[in-house]
Amino acid sequence: MRDRKHVCPWWFCYTFDNPFRKLFHRPGRMFAAMIRPGMAVADIGCGMGYFTIGLAHLVGSTGRVLAVDLQPEMLARVARRARKAGVSSVVEPRLCQRASLEIDEAVDFVLAFWMVHETPDPQAFFKQVREILKPGGRMLVTEPKFHVSNWAFEEELEMAEAAMLAVKGRPEMALSKAALLEAV
Repeated sequence: MRDRKHVCPWWFCYTFDNPFRKLFHRPGRMFAAMIRPGMAVADIGCGMGYFTIGLAHLVGSTGRVLAVDLQPEMLARVARRARKAGVSSVVEPRLCQRASLEIDEAVDFVLAFWMVHETPDPQAFFKQVREILKPGGRMLVTEPKFHVSNWAFEEELEMAEAAMLAVKGRPEMALSKAALLEAV
């Protein structure tokens, strides 16, 4: 397994979180079949909130999105984007720790987009996710095709299954390897 000490610095996110991203990652389309109004969602490793805002629109005013990240700089940008998009009442920025998600409430859906490879202990990460998912809750795990090998991605999914998260599908996601998991 790769070195898991690296975390993408907040300032580097501008290289992939930019207007061109809308050409291949459209949250409204990507998650429409997975998210319903009123759901509680956790966007773990949310970065500057690119997907957080799209998720907030999908859950609507009766839902909520926990925007979870290690870096306060990221969360400050999420809060600013949420205000600008008119969804600040739905989005809750949440600072986590390297070894703890710092989430004690149950959620319906977890998004882990391009971040599992940065966790220090993926097995512990998946166990924590399983603990916060409601019965039948789902998780979408994606990893960048250009950065995470097929072997490493399959190893992550084995750890997820050991944590009682069953693979239910392999949705197509641009530039990504993806798996939809369900709490069992």
